[in-house]
Amino acid sequence: MGSPDPQPAKAPEPQRKTTALRYPFWFGGSASSLAACVTHPLDLVKVRLQTRTGNAPKNMSGTFVHIVRSAGPLGLYSGISASLLRQMTYSTARFGLYEEIKARMVARNGREPGFPLLVAMAAGSGFVGGICGNFADVLNVRMQHDAALPPADRRNYRHALDGMVRMAREEGPRSWFRGWLPNSTRAAFMTAGQLASYDVAKRLLLKYTPLQDNLTTHFTASFLAGLVAATVTSPIDVIKTRVMSSSHSHGVMHLIGDIYKTDGIGWVFKGWVPSFLRLGPQTICTFVFLEMHRKAYRKVQGIEEKKI
Repeated sequence: MGSPDPQPAKAPEPQRKTTALRYPFWFGGSASSLAACVTHPLDLVKVRLQTRTGNAPKNMSGTFVHIVRSAGPLGLYSGISASLLRQMTYSTARFGLYEEIKARMVARNGREPGFPLLVAMAAGSGFVGGICGNFADVLNVRMQHDAALPPADRRNYRHALDGMVRMAREEGPRSWFRGWLPNSTRAAFMTAGQLASYDVAKRLLLKYTPLQDNLTTHFTASFLAGLVAATVTSPIDVIKTRVMSSSHSHGVMHLIGDIYKTDGIGWVFKGWVPSFLRLGPQTICTFVFLEMHRKAYRKVQGIEEKKI
């Protein structure tokens, strides 16, 4: 009896590639807008500290009390319309571009990009987002700073759209782009510090700890991202705020010289504590809300939850 025919060797299974789920473009702007509603008072205090003059309070608690005493509790939400407009333009653009580029890189290479590439992608997306939202950022700074000015010097914009129209009429449309370079540069550093740091921190937590893709992981990763973002953006944030709150056109180097004369080398981290106390919660809220958006989207689409 002849020997049985040999069984054909099994072909090796192809290596499974990583695929990226594409979420709606506007998720980042929506999550950032919700976060702005929570953290706007802290942002207002930060701006007041960075633009303080004369006998204005020099610390965060004093500034907070001064605002409540002079304008009431609702004064803490001065300029909220401009803040929301800023998030709907700036954050929608930077989050949307970053996630789209990242998804395309994963689809092409079959794996998650490394940290240096994530930083470059986030910085580029942030720079573009800064340009898209510059007009809203100018309005945001002005409306938050307005109540700290003498009554004769206040602009008294009723809301963000009123401010846009009056800026174009009184100062020309170019005023919408005042400070666009320091603002977009800050946005590049901010987005690199937030988005790239968050993605890497979350990836490491899921890979090397028992943590799952849940609120604890999102909170921890976003806290670390907020710490990084506040540190790398502090000097640029001071310059951006001074440029945008001014009605005069001065070069950035001239402005840095003026700040150095009045505040010394400490200007580099002037307002770092209130900046982090604002940016830390803002970053945490943004990513927690973003992950809620993503979870709801996966549930609606019937996509299986897994550790990613």
